[in-house]
Amino acid sequence: MARFPSGVTVVTVSDELDDIGSTVSAFASISAEPPIVMVSVIRTSYLCEVIDLRGRFAVNVLGERHRAIAGRFSAEGRPSARLLVAAEAHHRGEHSGALILDSAIAALECSVSQRVEAGDHIVYLASVEGLPEVAGARAGTSPLIRYGGRYRGLR
Repeated sequence: MARFPSGVTVVTVSDELDDIGSTVSAFASISAEPPIVMVSVIRTSYLCEVIDLRGRFAVNVLGERHRAIAGRFSAEGRPSARLLVAAEAHHRGEHSGALILDSAIAALECSVSQRVEAGDHIVYLASVEGLPEVAGARAGTSPLIRYGGRYRGLR
């Protein structure tokens, strides 16, 4: 699968005590009307546990300048998502309560409508409840992609 290029996102969720987040490349738009997306999360992750508990999450679509953020959110034993974005402008989503990066090239707030077990992952189909305003969308930033096991700009 390393030869299949994919966009890079950071999925965030709040467990009401702390903020959790993870880099996720398995993300796709499923339907335009109504807007439905798909995200696939490792079944044994705490992120998966909290999404199951809360039923909602945010997706931050990363731009080319976010390689370090993608790396931080994919590291084993990472601290709270709030600490990982402390140096980045961010806010809480109105619908999800999850962290939204102001510099993301797009952000979506989602509520889970279906959960599907798929091997070592859980696939969530989710309704898009909100599209928070983010500065990266206006900046014309190129997306960050993952290809060949590395983060790259789209060129």
